[in-house]
Amino acid sequence: MHIHILGICGTFMAGIAVLAKQLGHTVTGSDAATYPPMSTQLEELGVELFSGYSADNLKQRPDCVVIGNVLSRGNPEVEAVFNQGLPYISGAQWLAENVLAKRWVLAVSGTHGKTSSSSMLAWILEDSDLSPGFLIGGLPENFGVSARLGDSLFFVVEADEYDTAFFDKRSKFVHYRPRTLLLNNLEFDHADIFPDLAAIQRQFHYLVRTVPGNGLIVYKFGETAIDEVFKQGCWTPGETIGGDWTAKALCDDHSHFEVSYDNKVVGEVNWDLIGEYNVENALGAIACAHHAGVSINHACEALGKFRSVKRRLELRGVVKGIELYDDFAHHPTAIAGTIKALRQHKKNQRIIAVLEPRSNTMRMGIHKKALLSALKGADVVLLYQPADMNWSLFKISNLLKDSKLFNDVEDIIKHLVANTASGDQILIMSNGGFENIHNRLLTALAA
Repeated sequence: MHIHILGICGTFMAGIAVLAKQLGHTVTGSDAATYPPMSTQLEELGVELFSGYSADNLKQRPDCVVIGNVLSRGNPEVEAVFNQGLPYISGAQWLAENVLAKRWVLAVSGTHGKTSSSSMLAWILEDSDLSPGFLIGGLPENFGVSARLGDSLFFVVEADEYDTAFFDKRSKFVHYRPRTLLLNNLEFDHADIFPDLAAIQRQFHYLVRTVPGNGLIVYKFGETAIDEVFKQGCWTPGETIGGDWTAKALCDDHSHFEVSYDNKVVGEVNWDLIGEYNVENALGAIACAHHAGVSINHACEALGKFRSVKRRLELRGVVKGIELYDDFAHHPTAIAGTIKALRQHKKNQRIIAVLEPRSNTMRMGIHKKALLSALKGADVVLLYQPADMNWSLFKISNLLKDSKLFNDVEDIIKHLVANTASGDQILIMSNGGFENIHNRLLTALAA
């Protein structure tokens, strides 16, 4: 079968392409622009890519068109699909029908930590010789790919609450029907599609409704937003992070911690990751793996070999004693947690936070008040003001103790070159490419 994917360079849709190729299909795809790392991964698999959307991309007349949620009516290729009467489907529904239908699905959901937790869970299963399939919204360094079919019953999926497609406004995760569900946390986000927290909670309750009675829901203890979801009805047993599953840090940066289950110490994790939020991610992954039959002690040992995920507090380089980190943080809670983790790890060394407020929610100004508090843990804050953002970062910059506001990425690079010294930690936070600032800055510092 020939499958054509619209929006193929997005992480999720690229994963769909990988799975379709592994199922033996011919796969082609279009995107507004084809770009690494996903374009490289797809080209190596023999996927033909079209840069830009056009009716001409459909000349081979595919048997099925998979349409990503970034596409909408009015797009020339979408209109051609409709006008030619081609069969079409959303990515989430294609995944559910062609991959997940006969698998033990372990779904990882929540506002923060989905990519890290699902990567940890997939690795624990892999290290336990269970050869899971997975589709993850990032690049787990233990695997080097974002998706694969796997050779067992188990399939780990990052369960995103974003909408499915322009013709299906339910959250993507409603399609997945997990047997094991991790609900890490729940906050207001994605203000471009959800009017308030209650609307997000409604979608999460749709997800809760799909988990069978002999399944398991692992969730964060004492989080009001999650408790309110369960008050709408729950038919599945649950275990809690912070209740049934707890951790005790054995060092300041949480890179070594003790794991307890049901008030009994059951293992230790000693790994390369840092931060309290990663400990919570780990507890969720251990609990889900335990439900799938993995011993707790083995899960802890497996995490000792876990190598994190690209763009999650990733050390991109060290130049003249200056360390440059890249992180995907774009919500105030994640921003604050990332800065705190680096502070615990580096103690008294100076942290220079560089933020591009790129997410739709941030651009709409929803998190103005929380953003100020989230950034206070850094010693220096450099804020980038995107040209198309409808509010100004000037007030936030003015209220921080040592902050500057920039309209040009090159100016940020010049400022950092002139005002950093050995021992400084530069933490760049964005959920986009940020005009390749990481490589450009490393080159400039070296020069």
